[in-house]
Amino acid sequence: MVFLDEAEIEVVAGRGGDGCVAFRREKFEPRGGPWGGDGGNGGSVYLIGEKGRNTLYHLRGHRRFAARRGRHGEGSNKTGKSGADLLVPVPLGTIAYDRDSGRPLGEVLADGEHLLVARGGRGGRGNAHFRSSTNRAPRRAEKGQPGEERRLRLELKLLADVGLVGLPNAGKSTLISTVSAARPKVADYPFTTLVPQLGVVAGDGPADEPFVVADLPGLIAGAASGMGLGHQFLRHVERCRVLVHLVDLSSLEDDPAAADAGRDLAVLEAELERFDPALLRRRRLVVGSKSDAARADRRAALERAAEARGLPYLEISSVTRKGLKTLVRALRGELEAARAEEESEEVTR
Repeated sequence: MVFLDEAEIEVVAGRGGDGCVAFRREKFEPRGGPWGGDGGNGGSVYLIGEKGRNTLYHLRGHRRFAARRGRHGEGSNKTGKSGADLLVPVPLGTIAYDRDSGRPLGEVLADGEHLLVARGGRGGRGNAHFRSSTNRAPRRAEKGQPGEERRLRLELKLLADVGLVGLPNAGKSTLISTVSAARPKVADYPFTTLVPQLGVVAGDGPADEPFVVADLPGLIAGAASGMGLGHQFLRHVERCRVLVHLVDLSSLEDDPAAADAGRDLAVLEAELERFDPALLRRRRLVVGSKSDAARADRRAALERAAEARGLPYLEISSVTRKGLKTLVRALRGELEAARAEEESEEVTR
């Protein structure tokens, strides 16, 4: 499955059916009057959230979605059948924009949630509606109204509780494969992760709720301006409640600058701030990875950098599994605090 987080589609709602011109003609009703029914309403087009999807790839080969039109009205005052609505499945976190105006139409955040993107046309009224004291036999009926047509731009922002953000080869893929059932590609070269990966971290006990971790492709300096791969996926960080800055504690370089792990953290923060300054106000943790092969100077530098920012600092080794349980517990605590803050803000509003 190819990851695709942007798509353009055309949606066409159904046209309403025409009203009917008919008259009642029965043996004992020589002047039965107008008896034409209304046309049915056209079907609307909705986006519907599907929990099992995490990409817009299924829309790549199907660009036009049209709902059914309403049936025409009939004699005997029968209303035509309304056209069926069309449901277009999308992953949770999808935002719909009107491509021509750029106006956001809404977003789909819950499984089964419907978002109306094109309203069906109203059916025309039959001649029975136009009878009056001065016009006992109207021969007038309305045409059905056309349904809305729109070109949409869909943008996916993955829904995850925790986002792993780090430079290439910081150990994000290895970490998510260790704490969850996700199996991303792991290799000893930069940019092994070409698409975001989602993993579910199960609870240690029945009272612990699972949470979702997103492994985002590595950022580099200039990512917010289009360098590397990270700029394509920075939008997915916006949905995360907690951010983990993963910094490699090991280094084989002899360059004195390689000893400053705080510089790596500064690069991550600078790119996040350039993309959206609000990201640095999220709950964040600084995590030193590959502690089994850590350099003492990089460890000390990263610990100082985290302390200077007032951020919690942890160390892990995904290979030896050292510190992983402590990290998961810390993430649960941060998520609970983040949810409590959201609830408090909601009550305040």
